[in-house]
Amino acid sequence: MFKGHPKGLYALALANTGERFGYYTMLAIFLLFLQAKFGFTAAEAGQLYAGFLALVYFLPVLGGWMADKIGFGKCVVMGIAVLFVGYLCLAIPTPSDGWFGFAFMIFALVLIALGTGLFKGNLQVIVGNLYDESRYSSRRDSGFSLFYMAINLGSMFAPTAATAITNSHLAASNLIYKGDIPALAHQYLDGTISSDNLAKLTDLANAMPAGGFNGNLTDFCNTYIDQLSVAYNLGFGVACISLILSVAIYFSCRKWFKHADVNAKQQAKENNAVELTPKQTKDRMVALFLVFAVVIFFWMAFHQNGSSLTYFARDYTQSTVSGGTRMMFNIWSLACIAASVYTLISFFQSVTKKSKIILGIVTLALWAGAYLLYAGMPASLDILPQQFQQFNPFFVVALTPISMLIFSALAKKGKEPSAPRKIALGMLVAAIGYVVMLLASSGQLAPSVLNGKVSADPVVPEYLISTYLVLTFAELLLSPMGISFVSKVAPPKYKGLMMGMWFAATAIGNYLSSIPSMLWDKVPLWVNWSVLMALCIISAVFMFSMMKKLEKATSD
Repeated sequence: MFKGHPKGLYALALANTGERFGYYTMLAIFLLFLQAKFGFTAAEAGQLYAGFLALVYFLPVLGGWMADKIGFGKCVVMGIAVLFVGYLCLAIPTPSDGWFGFAFMIFALVLIALGTGLFKGNLQVIVGNLYDESRYSSRRDSGFSLFYMAINLGSMFAPTAATAITNSHLAASNLIYKGDIPALAHQYLDGTISSDNLAKLTDLANAMPAGGFNGNLTDFCNTYIDQLSVAYNLGFGVACISLILSVAIYFSCRKWFKHADVNAKQQAKENNAVELTPKQTKDRMVALFLVFAVVIFFWMAFHQNGSSLTYFARDYTQSTVSGGTRMMFNIWSLACIAASVYTLISFFQSVTKKSKIILGIVTLALWAGAYLLYAGMPASLDILPQQFQQFNPFFVVALTPISMLIFSALAKKGKEPSAPRKIALGMLVAAIGYVVMLLASSGQLAPSVLNGKVSADPVVPEYLISTYLVLTFAELLLSPMGISFVSKVAPPKYKGLMMGMWFAATAIGNYLSSIPSMLWDKVPLWVNWSVLMALCIISAVFMFSMMKKLEKATSD
């Protein structure tokens, strides 16, 4: 599984892991931060969240255009520097009232988006260039699957890191996290709170640890909002630390991939440029833009993990978990399970008895560790909305080697689907994820009826876990394959720009992901999920209808 790949892949993947860990730690709590600090409604927070994501994924167009002119590595280094300043600004506590705090946050977000635009796409172009060598070309798809797994390894631990920092800071202030306090506190301070919500807020305040509520509800609301906001600021600061690790890996291992840090202009100087006919260039560009158009709707559906699916976790899902499902909410148990997938596969692939024994022992030890962690958990475990965001990266990490084995077996039989066909199948699988959400939402009141409260009959967490599992299957078919597709098909002189356009399509999808948030308080739950399901199905049908054209234009 790990054999036959260039060493540069592992260095670039680990550098990206550090950057993604910080980014997803920030993203896990960003929407909650907006509501806690500024009192935004679900629609307002969702729109700003989607706008930020759109900017993050649109600016790689600028970064790719620059890299095609000055070089990919230079843009990567510039991106890391800008990202560091952006995260540092976001980590600085500011007043929640007045214009300055909001304006300073926007400034930080713009820097983060710009830094990501310079870093993200160009790093992946360097990875793709590694596979332009004939000895590695057949492993391009599997290489990007491993690269994508490393990205999710960083994001897998992000929600836990964010939760740990939030809880530790609140505990130091004699407070505990309750998801409905921020909205109720803002309603109280604005004078818009209902009598029922006032009674609920008072009960929640009285349930605080000793010293967390001094009897003055106004002081409690202000203190809770301020301290929760500071807790989120500390979470944002984690990104600065992880970026330092990324920089260290990138520069210490640069000799492994320096030869791939070359654009078309530099290749031309070395008389090593690949020339395409005008027709080949046109056909490839048309194929790329058709794929870009389709994936917009996948990302619109997929990126509900930070908006409508988080709202569903907060308002419609049980806040405690018991039984075997508890293991799923311990990040270290998940890490043991994910690692055991790799050791178990390596056990069966090993050719020596000694290595089989070692890998067998390690696998059993990982299973034992997961069980011991589970056995030491309380019978009933409190869970937070952002913890559900750890399931997608966990499933990516755990399922990547399985998907690689499946496609490797199909390739040996000459039956491996093409990259465009995998993308189309991914759209169909994504639609199934929202069928699960339709089942979960059956009989639930509309958000407008709840009006800031949580459901009186919340569903079990298994519904959301299952949705994340299905969406991950779709993601593994679409995202790493799409990146691999772009790196292979893009005309050499437009490699950076076309990788940027892949992310621009993602940006549009991310922005459109705000639509369910905007509709959240206005329509029944089933309407949101049905729209997302229908868009995925329509996109898949369109993709299949264009399949011959796509496969012909991109054949070797």
